[in-house]
Amino acid sequence: MGRNIRKRRTSMTTKVVAGSAALALGGGGLVWANFYASAHESGSGQNQVKAAAAQIATIQCPDVGQKLTNVPNGARSGVSTELANLDKQITEAYARLASTRQAQTNDTGFVQNAILGPLKDKRTAALDRIRINIQRAGGANPNLGQFAGCTGVPAEQPQTNDGEAGQNDGGQQQGDGQQQGDGQQQGDGQDQGQDNGQDQGQDQGNGQQNGQGGNGPTADDFVDITQVQANAQLGVGANGLAANGRSGSRGTFTTKCGTNGNDNHNTDNVIVAPGVSNGAHHLHDYVGNQSNDAFASDQELAAAQTSCQNQGDKSSYFWPVLRLQDGSQDFDQNAAGGGTEGNVGTILQPAQAQLKFVGNKKGNVVAMPTALRIITGDAKAFVNGNANANVNWSCTGFENKVQLEDKYPICPQGSQVVRTTNFQSCWDGQNIDSANHRTHVAFVQADGTCANNFKAIPQLQVRLVYNVPAPTIENGTVVNPYAVDTFPENLHKPITDHNDFINFFSANTMNKLVKCINTGQKCQ
Repeated sequence: MGRNIRKRRTSMTTKVVAGSAALALGGGGLVWANFYASAHESGSGQNQVKAAAAQIATIQCPDVGQKLTNVPNGARSGVSTELANLDKQITEAYARLASTRQAQTNDTGFVQNAILGPLKDKRTAALDRIRINIQRAGGANPNLGQFAGCTGVPAEQPQTNDGEAGQNDGGQQQGDGQQQGDGQQQGDGQDQGQDNGQDQGQDQGNGQQNGQGGNGPTADDFVDITQVQANAQLGVGANGLAANGRSGSRGTFTTKCGTNGNDNHNTDNVIVAPGVSNGAHHLHDYVGNQSNDAFASDQELAAAQTSCQNQGDKSSYFWPVLRLQDGSQDFDQNAAGGGTEGNVGTILQPAQAQLKFVGNKKGNVVAMPTALRIITGDAKAFVNGNANANVNWSCTGFENKVQLEDKYPICPQGSQVVRTTNFQSCWDGQNIDSANHRTHVAFVQADGTCANNFKAIPQLQVRLVYNVPAPTIENGTVVNPYAVDTFPENLHKPITDHNDFINFFSANTMNKLVKCINTGQKCQ
């Protein structure tokens, strides 16, 4: 499979003219659809979410990647490939779900017989290949058959999987009460394949017509932040990035790496889907390291160019792009991970991207090892449940009052949308990654200490600020919404926001970072 080439987004967006709704998602009596008006029609640029009859909104499958906490090194490549196949299978099944609404209306058994049943068969085969890979490498026989089945989820919030394997038990970080890791094991499918027997509209892939996305967000995903009761107990501080307390290692180190003004994007994720093109099924912004894609080796990343002002920082910082769903096309409108998988609209470049490392309120921190991988949040939290979610949405001027987890904020005039992420800051002292990309790192406990003899490391805090036209809610419909890119079956829910980091600080720069934090200095 060829290298996933970074593409420069075009400077002009093209207005889409749509005469009919995108084929919608729905459930519990609801179908969600996007309607785009042409430039000459009333309501130009409005992305509206409508309601109509259907059965289920999306598909919920066990996140197998989070169950695999002990995979021998010799099996990890093969296992990663099969985990990617599992995600590809879900994407294809979801596309079929979104494109067969009429058949579902006519046949109450259609979803089970034509979508979920075949999906289980495909997953069973992939899970068996995972088992074989692990056993051939000397690992214990994992009991994976129980994870083959998937369910249809109604439009209401799906069941949560609290206590799901793979979550750390390290408690709160910064008082935000969030757990760790984005846990995404992504697939390599670029185009949603369709099975025989689909009804009219099947060739629209992920529920789309004329390149439109039809999988959220909805009006219920937004809230006027001025109407939200203050929840200052989150304790993230006046700028959303307070240090870890008034004692311990109180210094900070800020690295300036830009806002991805050179449009460095791809739909890969080298952490969870190495060697798999379009492993994320959504588009990432990259700052810092300029060579990060699915095929990059640690040696290539260490030798790469960086967008950071401090050339000693070649670390890779990446997150899903934020889009304005205004009926416009961007460069990936017809590409895998973009418009063909429901991620549509104008890509918004952050107005600010603040990358800050802070200390531990109980004591000193130690240096991060080279190539340490950390993922935080859960790209699949809408179907996985919130156990690994780590989301903070707010508006400038409100960050010390309100932080939102499951809603996008509607900010008042003059205020900007803010995404804040506080990473895990306890490390097992040995591994730069783990089988499920979670268990080698953890959040501090409520008292600021690290459990299980983990070591305190600098905590990365990412604060992204965006100029976003405020959406409006009209008769239960959201007009001009914005949303993060997601796996298509996760319906662009705000709870799915996540963030990724790979450490490639030089030894000298990392030592400077640690010294600054441990001696209470403010450095950059």
